[in-house]
Amino acid sequence: MRVSVIYWSGTGNTETMAQLIKEGAESTGAEVFLKPVSEASEEDITGVDVSFLGCPSMGDEALEDSEFEPYIAKVESLVGGKRLGLFGSYGWGSGLWMENWSERMRGAGAKLVGDSLIVNEAPSGEDIEKCKNFGKLLS
Repeated sequence: MRVSVIYWSGTGNTETMAQLIKEGAESTGAEVFLKPVSEASEEDITGVDVSFLGCPSMGDEALEDSEFEPYIAKVESLVGGKRLGLFGSYGWGSGLWMENWSERMRGAGAKLVGDSLIVNEAPSGEDIEKCKNFGKLLS
């Protein structure tokens, strides 16, 4: 199974989540490609079995708008029927950015794997295992 983990991280918290998700996916025997969104292409969605996409909550609970949102807008028409896992970290708010993003991807026809994963600040304690286990959700 081919898996991509694409993320944007400002403080390193979402990057840490991405690395833990990669570790979890690799533990299932998957071939995993980990990339910051600045290096990601459409092929990272269309050429894999599952894509994990990660972005922290920004501003008024929105996706990061200079790199991540433009990438999502570019691939949104390609996610129909694709399996996606959405994740990100936050420092404030209630998780509204993730609820909105999940609905947007479902509306585009994506099949979300599990519940979207959010972690307050940097993953620690049980959050570490939650991230690894999220990476194991490949169907």
